[in-house]
Amino acid sequence: MRKVLSVLVMLSLAAFVFAGGQEEAAQPAAAESAVSISDLVADYYANMPSHIYKVPQAEFLQMVGAGSDMTVIDIRRPDDYAAGHIKGSVNMPWGTPAMYEMLPYIPADKPVFVNCYSGQTAGQAVMLLNMAGFDTRSINLGWNFGLSRVEGMQAFVETTANSFGSSMVTEIPAEIMAAYQGYYEEMATAAGTPFGSNIVSEDNAKAIHDAGDEDVLFVSIRKPEHYAEAHIEGAINIPFGADMYDNFASLPADKKLIIYCYTGQTAGQTVAALRLLGYDAVSLKGGLGMPANEPLGWMAKGYPTVAAN
Repeated sequence: MRKVLSVLVMLSLAAFVFAGGQEEAAQPAAAESAVSISDLVADYYANMPSHIYKVPQAEFLQMVGAGSDMTVIDIRRPDDYAAGHIKGSVNMPWGTPAMYEMLPYIPADKPVFVNCYSGQTAGQAVMLLNMAGFDTRSINLGWNFGLSRVEGMQAFVETTANSFGSSMVTEIPAEIMAAYQGYYEEMATAAGTPFGSNIVSEDNAKAIHDAGDEDVLFVSIRKPEHYAEAHIEGAINIPFGADMYDNFASLPADKKLIIYCYTGQTAGQTVAALRLLGYDAVSLKGGLGMPANEPLGWMAKGYPTVAAN
């Protein structure tokens, strides 16, 4: 990664951290266990619902107002949660041990909804929670770009902290718990680097792209027609959808994969799946970008795209 390193050092950023042994790591750790992580990832895509594991923010607030029997998890920082959160939601701060320590306390008999800032880290959490057996969706565009823009949203906000209780209510298979905990512990090792939270900023991604390093591959998971209209030069296209898992085998196990979608949310789901399978994948902050999540995204930064030949 010498080219990537030189660019990031010139930008006075943290050192590029690339996990070694990628070819070995690309084999699912639990492939021969009673619970196959690779099978669970495959099932996640094969059984993908029409809502693609997301709920529109206005629809979600209607459910809150109607008193729907559901679990709401807020993965924002504790200070932001304390300043105001959706009524009844429980705080499981992203990137902390709470993300796996609290797993057995989440009820499995009701739907789960996850809220973050823009929907991107919630995308990762949603994939992992579904793998653990919870019927989970993320709130579209999160707090900053989704919920906060719904008229009347403040009527659904409180500052009172909530908890799951002290009794374990869901039995998590040991293989799933190990994979789940390992995911967050590995992610913690990248804190303070350009790839913290398994996300790379638009600026760092542009620097990496300009360096032309052959050990990095950009992967667009947008629809084929949208890829044809505009994509990051050199990116390949694996559209997000129910048959997506079948295309993972075509991805190189010895490269860092920068995954991008429209706003970062489905890319978050995909990054979680790929990392569980052993790939070194991160998502592009804000995706290629849309008006709904400006000023996030590659195009909002004014960075170039190309059309398919």
